[in-house]
Amino acid sequence: MSMPFYVSPEQLMKDRADFARKGIARGRSLVAIQYADGVLFVTENPSQALHKVSEIYDRIAFAAVGRYNEFENLRIAGVRLADMRGYSYDRRDVTGRGLANAYAQTLGTIFSSGGEKPYEVEIFVAEVGASAEDDQIYRLTYEGRVGDEHGFAVMGGDAETVSSYLAEHYRDGGSLGEALAVAVAALGHATEGGQTTDRVIPVTDLEVAVLDRNRTQPRKFARIRPARIEELLGDRGPTQHAAPEPGPDAPSSAAPPRHAAPAEDDPADPTDQVSGDVPPLEDPDSGEPPIAPPL
Repeated sequence: MSMPFYVSPEQLMKDRADFARKGIARGRSLVAIQYADGVLFVTENPSQALHKVSEIYDRIAFAAVGRYNEFENLRIAGVRLADMRGYSYDRRDVTGRGLANAYAQTLGTIFSSGGEKPYEVEIFVAEVGASAEDDQIYRLTYEGRVGDEHGFAVMGGDAETVSSYLAEHYRDGGSLGEALAVAVAALGHATEGGQTTDRVIPVTDLEVAVLDRNRTQPRKFARIRPARIEELLGDRGPTQHAAPEPGPDAPSSAAPPRHAAPAEDDPADPTDQVSGDVPPLEDPDSGEPPIAPPL
């Protein structure tokens, strides 16, 4: 009878952690960012049916990266736990902290057990409060660790590069359009071959959702469709939102705004002029509408 090879517990945990970390890094990054009215989730997801961001309860959202079948099982388990707790006690007893603790126990048990492989997932559990100070974002790793994030958080893919970009450009208390623009630009900011490049992400490849405290419905979760995304991005739309901002030493040769007011010596707006033989709508002397002649 051959003896099995001995592997130290430290080496076993390290191998399992490396396995889960590599699986998570193969996916695309996901950004959770706080803005004035709630929490915004942005990720690159070409699929229109398989979502990375979903609703769990009235004020709670779930976002994940990694293996879809594994974090989908966790999402369904969270929905069932929230529904059961809200039905048995009160809807106010369902909190993001309670769900984060339940997820941490599940992920920690799976990671430490030697009978199955660890889950290749990382999770955000976010809850929107009555004010910006009450918003909560919890990040859960594959090994069951829980972190309380503030401002913004990134997981999956090249999270380090995206996080460094957000650290330079994120502004606390910004509007939804500002938060969306900086999040999309950060997702397009990638490092390839030791060089940092900015790529344009098509609007149709973005999955965007919010927890909006200003919604009148009890359920604060909402998805943002591509048409609304283009409207929020405005001039920083699908062809410009990934361009880096000019630095302090950049030349001041920027083009004037698209809707700049005309100069004082410019001619009047041609839409205000009447062409052809069309009579004016008002009498220039009395200022009253013209009277039709008798038949």
